[in-house]
Amino acid sequence: MSPNGSDRSSRRPMRRILPQALAAGLVLATATGCTSEDLPRLGMPTPVTEEAPRILSLWQGSWVAAIAVGVLTWGLIMWSVYFHRRSRTKVEVPPQTRYNMPIEALYTVVPLIIVSVFFYFTARDQAKLLETTDKPDHVINVVGFQWSWAFNYIADVDGDASTGDAAKSKELDAIPDRMRTAFPEGAEGVYDYGTPGTRNPQNNNPGPTLWLPKGEKVQFILTSRDVIHSFWVVPFLMKQDVIPGHTNRFEVTATKEGTFMGKCAELCGTDHSRMLFNVKVVSPERYQEHLKELERKGQTGYLPAGIAQAESAKNAETNNP
Repeated sequence: MSPNGSDRSSRRPMRRILPQALAAGLVLATATGCTSEDLPRLGMPTPVTEEAPRILSLWQGSWVAAIAVGVLTWGLIMWSVYFHRRSRTKVEVPPQTRYNMPIEALYTVVPLIIVSVFFYFTARDQAKLLETTDKPDHVINVVGFQWSWAFNYIADVDGDASTGDAAKSKELDAIPDRMRTAFPEGAEGVYDYGTPGTRNPQNNNPGPTLWLPKGEKVQFILTSRDVIHSFWVVPFLMKQDVIPGHTNRFEVTATKEGTFMGKCAELCGTDHSRMLFNVKVVSPERYQEHLKELERKGQTGYLPAGIAQAESAKNAETNNP
């Protein structure tokens, strides 16, 4: 058989395989379990806080920009491949372009513009998401430790402003003074904690359960007893590091009742994968009842928050909100 005949026969199987491969790729791309309601979120879960839609919007905008850049890049590649392919009748080498200032300026300036736009919207949304109020409705100290979580509910459970003062609690020394101003008066407090073997009694999900009231602003103060962890409630669409010697905080207002999954999002050691927890959002009345249940169990006061803030961190944060 001639070499040309051999080439033709080798192309035929490829022509049959190519449509099958494209069809298989289409099936893999579409059969991912996503519904028409999931598609606009581009893989993100349904937001359950007032702050989460801002994060979702940033995520969607990033994807739109990435797709636009990808389509433009792929289009230019395909255009050059098709219109500058080798001709069967002309075998000479085409003119070579070595320097083209407009094109070089274009591929330098355009990426700078893209990065600048991304930076602007990210910085704007980050600043908004990390804003905190002087007197939130509730303050909860989330303590990360190997290999679970503790929750100090800094609250005036008995309603008597003279029975407690969280700002003077030795267990909360790791929290800097500028954050203690958010503590409510008379906060004798209650706590809860878990181990890797703890289970939610309602759904048997692993980890302790953090309770939150729907429709009320909660400030989380994040501290660690040992290494860096990361506090991530999946449908909050955000996470924040829990760092020894450096205290972080943020606020959310839950908009939907239910039990949601949380986890540590920072590789923190051997049993990192077991640092799971649950977040149960209930009505404000049921939330107050839960605090009283913890009080009746004897879980009053606070668990040690963790490693005190380093002097360097205090100095760096003096002017921060």
